[in-house]
Amino acid sequence: MPDNQNSYRIDRRGALECMVWAGAGVVWTLNGGVPTSSLLVGATARAAEGAGFSFLQISDSHVGFNKPANPDALGTLKEAIDKVKALPARPAFMIHTGDITHLSKPEQFDDADKIIGGASLDVHYVPGEHDLLDENNGKAYLDRYGKNAKGSGWYSFDAGGAHFVGLVNVTNLKAGGMGSLGDEQLAWLADDLKGRSASTPVVVFAHIPLWTVYPEWGWGTGDSEQALTLLKRFGSVTVLNGHIHQVMQKVEGAVTFHTARSTAFPQPAPGTAAGPGPMLVPAEKLRTMLGLTSITLKKGAHGLAITDSPLV
Repeated sequence: MPDNQNSYRIDRRGALECMVWAGAGVVWTLNGGVPTSSLLVGATARAAEGAGFSFLQISDSHVGFNKPANPDALGTLKEAIDKVKALPARPAFMIHTGDITHLSKPEQFDDADKIIGGASLDVHYVPGEHDLLDENNGKAYLDRYGKNAKGSGWYSFDAGGAHFVGLVNVTNLKAGGMGSLGDEQLAWLADDLKGRSASTPVVVFAHIPLWTVYPEWGWGTGDSEQALTLLKRFGSVTVLNGHIHQVMQKVEGAVTFHTARSTAFPQPAPGTAAGPGPMLVPAEKLRTMLGLTSITLKKGAHGLAITDSPLV
C-alpha cells in the first residue's frame, strides 16, 4: 500500500473520463442533469444546508480499524457526527452506504450504533462487504438493520417527494471482484419502480458504485446496467455510493452518480497505486480527506444539490 498519493491520474484508455476529484468541500447543484459547482465556504454552505428537504450521507466508517492510516477510526466517526449535530438546519434523516464496521464484530456494531445514534436522526443503512464477515453470511448485519428489508437487505421508502431505494451489491463479493445485484434483487427493483411517475425524483444508494469506476480494482457493479435500464425513464436519478473512500462524480443523461468520502481513511485515486487499500497520508492531511455529504431536494428543481464537507 502506498505511503502517500498526491496526484490524480487519468489512464490512457480514458476510464476516468467525466470524473471529478474533489479535494475540498464542493456544492454541486444539478439542473437538467448538468452539474455546476462552487466552493463550500461560509454562507454558501449554510445556504445549501438550510434550503429545501435535506438528508445526509456518511460512509465507510470501518469501526474497529486501527492501522497507521488511521489509528482511531471510531474517533473520526465521532468527529463526523459532531459536524452533523452542529448543522444549522436539522436534516430529515441520514443514510450510511456501508462498511459500518471493519470486521463485523458485535462490539464494533455496538460502538458504531452508539456514536451514530448521537446524531438523533433516523438512519437508513445498506451493507458493505466488511459488514458481512460474520460466520452466518451477514446475519449480524440483518438482525440489526434489515428487519424490514427484503433478501440480503434491499428496501425502498418515500420521503420529501422522492423515492429512495437501498440496494445490496456486496453479497458473496470476491476479493478484487466487481459488485453484483443478482436476478432476485433486480426483479424486486423492477416491481418496486413499476407504476411510479417518471417525474418522481429517485435516489438510489448502495455500497459499491453502480458505474464502472475502475474494473481493475473491482470498483464497479457487474450487472448495474440492468438496474440503470429500469431507471432510465425517470427524469431525475441520483445514485449515491461509498466503497472507494473519495469523492467522484459522473453524469449520464438524467442520472448523477456520486461517491462519498470515508469517515475512516482515504484510498488512492484509481491507477495511482499497485492496488486499493488504506492510504497513509501525513496526520495533518488526514481529516481533509475524510468527510460527509449533504443532499438537498429543492421544490421545483429538477435535480438535487450535493454538498461534500471534509472533517476540517
